[in-house]
Amino acid sequence: MAFGRFRGQHGAAQQQTQPMDVNEKTDTVATTVDDTPLEYTEKTWWQRRAPVIACGSGLFSDGYLNGVIGSVNTCLKRLYKTEYSHSNAQSNITSLVFVGEVVGIIIFGYTSDNYSRKWSIFASTVILFVFSALAAGAYGAHGTPGGLFAALAAYRFLLGIGIGGEYPAGSVGCSESTGELKAGTRNRWFIWFTNLAIDVGFVVAAFVPMIVVLATGEGHLRAAWRIMLGIGCIPPLSLFYMRFKLQEPEAFRRNTMAKCKTPWMLIIRKYWFRLAVVSTIWFIYDYSSYAFGTYSAPSVDNVIGTDAPLWKTFGWNTVINLFYVPGAFIGSYVSDWIGPRKALAYGVTAQAVVGFIMAGCYEKLAIPKNIGAFCVVYGIFLSLGELGPGDNIGLIASKTSATAMRGRYYAVAAAAGKIGAFIGNYLYPILVADAGSNTIKGNQYPFWVASSLCILSAFLAFFCLPEIGQDTIDHEDAAFKAYLLEHNWDISNMGLVGSAAPPARLEEGSRYGNEKHAL
Repeated sequence: MAFGRFRGQHGAAQQQTQPMDVNEKTDTVATTVDDTPLEYTEKTWWQRRAPVIACGSGLFSDGYLNGVIGSVNTCLKRLYKTEYSHSNAQSNITSLVFVGEVVGIIIFGYTSDNYSRKWSIFASTVILFVFSALAAGAYGAHGTPGGLFAALAAYRFLLGIGIGGEYPAGSVGCSESTGELKAGTRNRWFIWFTNLAIDVGFVVAAFVPMIVVLATGEGHLRAAWRIMLGIGCIPPLSLFYMRFKLQEPEAFRRNTMAKCKTPWMLIIRKYWFRLAVVSTIWFIYDYSSYAFGTYSAPSVDNVIGTDAPLWKTFGWNTVINLFYVPGAFIGSYVSDWIGPRKALAYGVTAQAVVGFIMAGCYEKLAIPKNIGAFCVVYGIFLSLGELGPGDNIGLIASKTSATAMRGRYYAVAAAAGKIGAFIGNYLYPILVADAGSNTIKGNQYPFWVASSLCILSAFLAFFCLPEIGQDTIDHEDAAFKAYLLEHNWDISNMGLVGSAAPPARLEEGSRYGNEKHAL
């Protein structure tokens, strides 16, 4: 995919201005750059919301393609028995997608800032479609099980690159587009089409295998797991047209540094601590979230026994995954009401409490007659994770830096999360196996570890994260420009040609008038 880069003269060092007093610098920010509040751009109701939907909803594929692999693993175990379960194939097929996601996040984090948000998103959509199809049709060298496992692992890695692109390009574009919505609703719109989309993907990924296995019968599991993966082609295909017609977000058009040199040392000095905190919290969240989501079906299988019909395993797994949705949906409103920082901290604290309860009571819950209670407690644990860090960590990552480097900033934080997901998925079966034949003790270990890490996340959120307001994107961009001017950095080449509009002074705490837009 070729990206049309907006090029300009890299003369930042040569174009530095002489030191100015505070009043002179403030006037420059207000008059040389378009600072009209994003909420009051001349756009219709649909024009404001279409980019939010188009940019964010591709993350449904993340939820589905990562969630369904747990059920695919269950099918492969029953088909190939110890040849699969006693090999590295299970961990590789599950975990290599996260390695690919890290690669995709880094690549698209760069292209989304330096080339185009739109075409970065479109490229990730193409990759998702192609490698979803190839994974469903995986065959492998000479038709051997080992060749099949290797092919699946390779396609999952390449698929991960496409999923990774959805984060710095799709989520960042979604976040910037919410700046044009009514104040008081922006966080929920971002969450609905990012984290809630991922969670709906996880629910569908649990429900589809149950229907597929009922339709094919357990005698045709080879067809069943391919159908499960093949359905992953549909979501990216449905977004092709909408993303092709997408325009660059207004915040990007005004504030991109694609035409000028990036002041790396100034950026690092301003944002390093904030980015380190956000990255650590995201690492911890993905460490537990993806591991517990991926291995929920095998956990249910262990409780009800492998003699039970496979569709029952997938059915109870669907019940567990359904808890994602209310947590994410309720959390979207909580984030607007009390702010992302507090919502994250309170949610992850509650998750830690439930996790410790789950670990302590696991022996009583993990018996066939208590499968309902097991699924409810497990589901509440996952739900609180969505209400807290699930809803808010991406939101915080997308709004705690200036637009000019938001893609790369977000990419670093998201990459840390995916590294956590990789480690969590890789260590989960190792932690369980470490207890040997004591399956109760083995399944307690992941809950003890995850709940302890939740306490660390709560501490970081309470004491190290900034407050995120409804107007944060506008304020952060204005503050960043003022910061650059304070250090004599030329900002005259920021923005794209044709993005100028009547300038407006950005005052701290301003509400930009009384105009309101309907939800």
